[in-house]
Amino acid sequence: MEVQTIIGLEVHVQLLTRTKIFCGCSTAFHPDRPNVQTCPVCLGLPGSLPVMNRRAFELGLKTAVALNCQIAEFTKWDRKQYYYPDLPKGYQISQYDLPFSTDGFFDLKLGDESGETRRVRIIRAHLEEDAGKNFHDETGRGTESHVDLNRAGTPLLEVVTQPDLRSPAEARRFLEELVLLLTYLEVSDCNMQEGSLRADANINLHIFDDEGRKIPTPITEIKNVNSFRFLEMALEYEARRQLEQWKATGKKLGEVPKETRGFDPQRNVTLPQRGKEEAADYRYFPDPDLVPVIVSADEIEAARQSLCEFPAARRERIAVAYGISYQEAAMIVDQGARFADYFEEVALGCGDGKAACNWITQDLLREWNERRWTLATQPLSAAALTALLRAVLQRTISIKSGRELLSALLDEGANGSPPPARVAELIQERGLALVEDSGAIDRAVAEVLGRNAKIVADVKAGKLQAVGPLVGQVMKLIKGADPARVREAILQRIQES
Repeated sequence: MEVQTIIGLEVHVQLLTRTKIFCGCSTAFHPDRPNVQTCPVCLGLPGSLPVMNRRAFELGLKTAVALNCQIAEFTKWDRKQYYYPDLPKGYQISQYDLPFSTDGFFDLKLGDESGETRRVRIIRAHLEEDAGKNFHDETGRGTESHVDLNRAGTPLLEVVTQPDLRSPAEARRFLEELVLLLTYLEVSDCNMQEGSLRADANINLHIFDDEGRKIPTPITEIKNVNSFRFLEMALEYEARRQLEQWKATGKKLGEVPKETRGFDPQRNVTLPQRGKEEAADYRYFPDPDLVPVIVSADEIEAARQSLCEFPAARRERIAVAYGISYQEAAMIVDQGARFADYFEEVALGCGDGKAACNWITQDLLREWNERRWTLATQPLSAAALTALLRAVLQRTISIKSGRELLSALLDEGANGSPPPARVAELIQERGLALVEDSGAIDRAVAEVLGRNAKIVADVKAGKLQAVGPLVGQVMKLIKGADPARVREAILQRIQES
């Protein structure tokens, strides 16, 4: 029996606007100050009239063009009727039969440079407003529920895919790549912890019997998943559950109503929430308070011209241009556009892409993690790091001294970003310049070997790893010595003795 997993996603993206989609209230996130970002429009008070946020539409248009969607010249707004405590109007302003973009695609690279690419078709990307948020507090007196309408009216872009994904891992990969693209486009911060991006996943199975006949299981929708890991976990569980359910009941698609389920990450299970509504249940009709939107060819072209280099293309270009592996390029690009810009500035400045990659992804990231810094909060400019790498590459200082210098520059960064000239100053102040005096190195080697007869004997006996402590002792005597040169001098002196 062959089993194929069929997955489609609906991704809700909060757009980076200062104000809500149909009113002037702020979109700033204030979880500890409920109901302070509201007005008659987003509260749904009688007589209030919505006005479209042009910036929200522009960001939506930019995203749709990046997703290769067909842009409609004429689009309108619709009222989607349903009742929920955090939906004060009793309807959501959305788009139904005339969304502003349809029929796009996203080419998803599934592995490394030799991996397969899957084309995920985009059914539509449309604009709508967000609802508020319900809070359920278990107390000793029973269950208390609260409603915060700060988020009500926040602009959302909903991206709906065809069921083209074939595993939970592929679904996670698609969402990760989509989020990265959206951050590169600067249309959303995609902060899933704060609710800036949420995903609904539709999943069912295609089971093929011994005669090759396809048996589709009933579709379920897993609502409001807010992390990549939870999405993959939820889909893995749901695929197992559906297979077990089919084996137990034999029910297939069309024989039971579509179901909405939620994911409990503590128990790693999906749980039934409600029956899934169809379009007719929402009683869509055109919103009478909002005028349709006409999109010109010039506006579409302007959106296309505003696009940046996409992450997938940047990975491949960086790998080739700077002589690093695809995996290393992915590590850089996946940190975000500004991080990739930082790397490219350093790589071009020092003239060695591999060295820039190693220092940034290993030494610099380790320092940032230890200090709990990010690119936005750390003080070291690309120009200063370039000066440091030039000193290492030109053998002005050793790699070990370079690491010491890096820490010193970051320490000084607490008082402001150190200028590139500070690199040369610190080399002088700390005596880090490489010692080229072979006589001084030979004298230090002789002194260290003279007081470590046992280690010398071990090295002569073939235990070459024992030379490490000897190198360290020489380096203490001559701080600016090159460790490789010291090691060579030690081995040569031992062989000659």
